[in-house]
Formats: sequence, structure tokens, C-alpha cells
Amino acid sequence: MPTRDRTRDDLLDALLSTARALVAVAARSLADLDIEVTLPQFRALTVLAYRGPQRGSDIATELAVNPSTGTRMVDRLVRKGLVHRERSADNRREVRLSLTPAGRDLVREVTRRRRAQLRRLIGAMPVATYPSVTEALREVSAAAGESPEHQWWLGWSDGRPPAEPGQARSSASRPRSSRSADPQAAALS
Repeated sequence: MPTRDRTRDDLLDALLSTARALVAVAARSLADLDIEVTLPQFRALTVLAYRGPQRGSDIATELAVNPSTGTRMVDRLVRKGLVHRERSADNRREVRLSLTPAGRDLVREVTRRRRAQLRRLIGAMPVATYPSVTEALREVSAAAGESPEHQWWLGWSDGRPPAEPGQARSSASRPRSSRSADPQAAALS
């Protein structure tokens, strides 16, 4: 096998191992909560935390699920008191979803737990590897269209907390997705 292919396969194997480790961290961060939330439900909450109020179809698209699956997931999150539905003042047929205070608190707590677990993992690594691992992970995140941590956290990229249910947030203050049809543009954002 040519060296380039072997190097690519080694990278793929390393990413798959890392993905398994991170899924385990994500699952442990949701364990033993006062409220039961699945990983897909938590992903929906993080989408709302980052992007602010969304339509149910937007959530389904982001999670790559059928609209009916997305609707059932949102129904469960509403029943758990984590998501609020509100009709648009401009278009009564449009329903926007947003996090409730309990939903925001849950995202904060789970993120705190993840950070603690990741801090332990990082502590087991040689400090000399930090810069190269950091750069590699930023490249992977950019290729995936993910925003840096400091930009997505609860939609506060503009320094202001997201609007409460029932309050509008101007599009100028709403965080924009880093996803782009152009992968190079996404990597540069």
C-alpha cells in the first residue's frame, strides 16, 4: 500500500477510535441526570443553544432525521420542560422552538460534565503533544463545519444571552452557522 494511503488509513483509524471515546464521554455526561435525555435529544438542545429559535424542520434537517422523527423528539423535549414552542408573530403557521431556562441549564450542566471528563483525558496526554493535537482537532472541526467552542456556547457569540421564550432576537445578534456549501470557506470561518 502506498505511503499516502497508509497515512490516510492511520488517520481514519485514529479518528474512529477518538470518535468512540468521545461518544462514551457524551454518554457518561448524560448519565445520572435528574431528567432522562438521549444523545440525539441532547444534540437537538445544543442546536437550539447555538442557533437560537429554530423551526422543527430545521432541527430534523440538522439531526438528519425524518420530520416526523424530529417532531416526536421535540414533543418529548417539550413534555420534559426543556423546549418551548411559540407561533411566529409574522406567520401564524410557523412555530419556533427555543430552549426553556431548564433546557439552558441542562446544556450548561452536561457541558460542564464533558469538560471535566475531557480535562482528565487531556491530563493523561504528554503536554508536548497539546499544540499539534489542538491544531489537528481544529482542522477536523472546521472540515465538519463546527464552530469553535467559544463561538457556539449557548448562542452567545455576540456576548449576549439568547432571548427568552416569547422574546425576539434580532438576526444581527443571532449566531450564524459556520456551515457552508464551500468546504474551504467553512474551514476559514
